Amino acid sequence: MDQNSERSAFSEGANTVLGSPLRLLSGTVIYVAALFCISTMGYVRAGWPLGDAAYMVLLTIFSVGYGEVRPIDTTFLRVWTTITIVLGCTGMIVLTGALVQVFTLFQFRRLLGLDRMHTEIEKLSNHAIICGYGRIGVQLAKALTEARHPFLILERSVAKAEEAKAHGYLTLVGEATHEETLKAAGIDRARVLATVLPDDAANVFITLSAKNLNPAVKIIARGEAPTTENKLFHAGADKVVLPTHIGAERITELILYPATDAMTDGADIGDVKRNLHDFGLDLEVVRAADKGALTGETVGEAERRGNGAFFIVRIDRVGGQAIEHPGEDVKIEAGDQVMLVVRGSRLSAGAIFSAPARPVRQGRGFIG
Repeated sequence: MDQNSERSAFSEGANTVLGSPLRLLSGTVIYVAALFCISTMGYVRAGWPLGDAAYMVLLTIFSVGYGEVRPIDTTFLRVWTTITIVLGCTGMIVLTGALVQVFTLFQFRRLLGLDRMHTEIEKLSNHAIICGYGRIGVQLAKALTEARHPFLILERSVAKAEEAKAHGYLTLVGEATHEETLKAAGIDRARVLATVLPDDAANVFITLSAKNLNPAVKIIARGEAPTTENKLFHAGADKVVLPTHIGAERITELILYPATDAMTDGADIGDVKRNLHDFGLDLEVVRAADKGALTGETVGEAERRGNGAFFIVRIDRVGGQAIEHPGEDVKIEAGDQVMLVVRGSRLSAGAIFSAPARPVRQGRGFIG
């Protein structure tokens, strides 16, 4: 049984155990309320004012013993009072017992849940610690769950922590900036810590604390402002991710390489792209513009202009012809989809293809 199944079974078991006391409590409350109303109406029927009747029933049910509100001087009143005493006191005894059971079991479940959580944390080793369950933290948790990589979420917001627990994630409520919280999360046994809070100062402080507690832990830190990147590196971060920068870079890539996504949808091409990325290379597809800087040039000339930033591995013609591993003398035609293996800056490679053709000097003028 996996971790999520165990948590689910535990939760269902706890709810089943609690179900009976809760049902008993609700049923007893209804019983006492009904008894109170019926008994009060009995005294009203005997000629008592409604206020005196309700007060008499209240004193009788709770066994206060203040004395009779009015004389119990008829057979009906004596019988009615006796019935109220027997049924009312019995109801209150059951109600008190149900309340004690509910409070005890809720407290027991809380203590058992905390003990279980600490036991699970103690079992963690070479795990990842995610500081913050915001937008990035949510995606990280989903990805690590799919990859079956052990992880723990540190979240200071109780509401967000409960949300994470509801998804079955091991979660610890606390300030990740506090060393005691990091120790409780098993920082000394962790392999990597990802601090993804939208607060640069907090991320720097967490990085410093984590490195101080475990110099071997790998730290991946989020930065909002570009100026924070160097601070995070100085604090001990191994990798710094700037979401804003990544988002802008991705949009730029979609502008420069609009054909890449369509071309790499296939599983095989996608795998090649991922494998190349492991070696610091990328696979991109660019369309040769009608009057682009490299349109009409040979493959060899295009690669020379790129100064080693890319090399061409395939050309797809408009008519459907595909040229695998084109030679240096093959010319790039307008409308061609050119597949590039890019190293270094993908943006500079795309800029070369998207740039307009340079005018050719003829005599004293230029022709475009």
